Amino acid sequence: MAGESFSSGKFKLYEQLELQEFQDKFVIKSVEAPDQGFSIDRRDGTIEPLNGDSSSSARPTKTSTIYGVAGTIRLLAGNYLLVITSRTEVGAFLGFPVYRVTSMKFLSCNEVLKNSTLQEKKDEAYFMALLKTVQSTPGLYFSYQTDITLNFQRRRKLMEGWMAKPIWKQADPRFVWNRNLLDELIEYKLDGFIIPMLQGNILKLLIPYVYYLRFLSLSLSLSLALSLSLSLHAYVRPCKGDEDSEIRRCTRRLGTRMWRRGANLEGDVANFIETEQLVECEGFRSSLLQIRGSIPLLWEQIVDLSYKPRLKVIDHEQMSNVVERHFFDLFQRYGEIIAVDLTDKHGDEGQLSMAFSAEAQNLPNVRYVSFDFHHVCGNSNFENLKLLYEQISEQFEKQGYLLIDAKGSILEEQKGIVRSNCIDCLDRTNVTQSYLAQKSLDAQLQRIGVLDSSECISMFAEDYQKFRALWAEQGDEISLEYAGTYALKGDLVRYGKQTFGGILKDGMSALSRYYLNNFHDGIRQDAMDLISGRYTVRRDSSPFQTESFSYLPVASALLIGGLTLTSVTLQQAGRNAQQFMSSVLWAGVTAGVAAVVKANGRQFCSRPRLCRLV
Repeated sequence: MAGESFSSGKFKLYEQLELQEFQDKFVIKSVEAPDQGFSIDRRDGTIEPLNGDSSSSARPTKTSTIYGVAGTIRLLAGNYLLVITSRTEVGAFLGFPVYRVTSMKFLSCNEVLKNSTLQEKKDEAYFMALLKTVQSTPGLYFSYQTDITLNFQRRRKLMEGWMAKPIWKQADPRFVWNRNLLDELIEYKLDGFIIPMLQGNILKLLIPYVYYLRFLSLSLSLSLALSLSLSLHAYVRPCKGDEDSEIRRCTRRLGTRMWRRGANLEGDVANFIETEQLVECEGFRSSLLQIRGSIPLLWEQIVDLSYKPRLKVIDHEQMSNVVERHFFDLFQRYGEIIAVDLTDKHGDEGQLSMAFSAEAQNLPNVRYVSFDFHHVCGNSNFENLKLLYEQISEQFEKQGYLLIDAKGSILEEQKGIVRSNCIDCLDRTNVTQSYLAQKSLDAQLQRIGVLDSSECISMFAEDYQKFRALWAEQGDEISLEYAGTYALKGDLVRYGKQTFGGILKDGMSALSRYYLNNFHDGIRQDAMDLISGRYTVRRDSSPFQTESFSYLPVASALLIGGLTLTSVTLQQAGRNAQQFMSSVLWAGVTAGVAAVVKANGRQFCSRPRLCRLV
């Protein structure tokens, strides 16, 4: 079996690979098992597993070390192989090493491109530009020894022998970032080379602290690790402990902040993330799951150069079915749901919130809770979240968490989940989830016996600060992947209040979001649609038959030119009336161009070209 099992019966991928480049093919071999590998033809991308005697008399033109094969994608003129060229070990998940991808590269197998038509060459050039964008995808994680896409409670329920299966068969396909790239490797049964990658974040930190109780001194090391794909894991051990936070990002409606809003017709929502917090202490292990996701309606917010584009709920006959499908899927996976809606109750957000409330109120096994975060908490009153907690505390505590003793027996199971959302499911959502995570962590540590019933982690200032910093870093990672910038309101998580430095950082992030959303995210969205399989490349049709003309450079040149000429003529206006009239003329032209740009803002923004919004 490729990627042979451990002696304990667990499957393991080949960890270190050798890439040999020949004139006509690429060859990838396992360093541990040199007879295991495959070749891919450089002309058309045909894959062929290596035979035991498949040694070639020719010498490779180049040999290098790679650390994994992320998959293949076929475009118009051949195949492209994505390989991991560097990695960093970031910690462990349930005792297994986890790595972060630090660089990837597509190997082109497209020599038949020279025989393609002019339109095909132009299309292929755009697709290849999208692949370059994919190469810099942030927050990709993997493990050679275990699947990191399943939460702890679900793993505990798997049948015996599950861990002996190839890792790609163990994985939850919702959270496998490269699932669409694995088909050819699966077809050729290259199980030992198939790496399911999770988009998320894994952070580790050590929190040592000492507290005294009844004249006994206990030194406790709390180590927190966050893993993004939306799952958070925390481990706590007396004298030495780890808290892991794993975040798992769902790939069913993958996209950027403005170009993937709401739900599709199947009920999958944008920016859906599962966060799991694991705690380990004296052999006990506990886990808390939370989820976030865009409001599960059909709605959009198209960029148009304004700072805050208008929200629009799409009138569709399937709207109620979409919401029902979304929550039915969540109930099947997680149990009863507390849907916490953090949006404003006025303006466009208020209309969207009212529509969500109307749909959610009639659903079984769903409790909808509206909490206007901006009105109640503002920019500095983090502790006002206690008003939200008072509304949901009884049900939240009844949902509980997973708790396993030192013998491996399940003492408690989590029987429901909190689903939080704002508009982006970033800033307000992260503040709220960190508050609920703290409440659950207190309960878990008290249940295990690390804290007594009157104590909580916030009583240990230094350690509490590190816990908050961990959640703030998680929020930054989620925001980078969806919005392209660091999270806003990070200071509310770190310090419980807004600071001057935080205000400046939020201002810079807001400006960066504006630029990326309006002038860059269309290309990023196309890259995600291509790599996730939402768009399928076809030779009989081109998405670029109609040329997309960019008005932005022309408008920018006119605006800058008009402002420059207005300024120059104004400086000379005192000399004669003719110069003054020239200043008025150029000022009018500039104002006219600005008015045209404002009225037709959508035409000047970067838009995706491959797929529709819903």
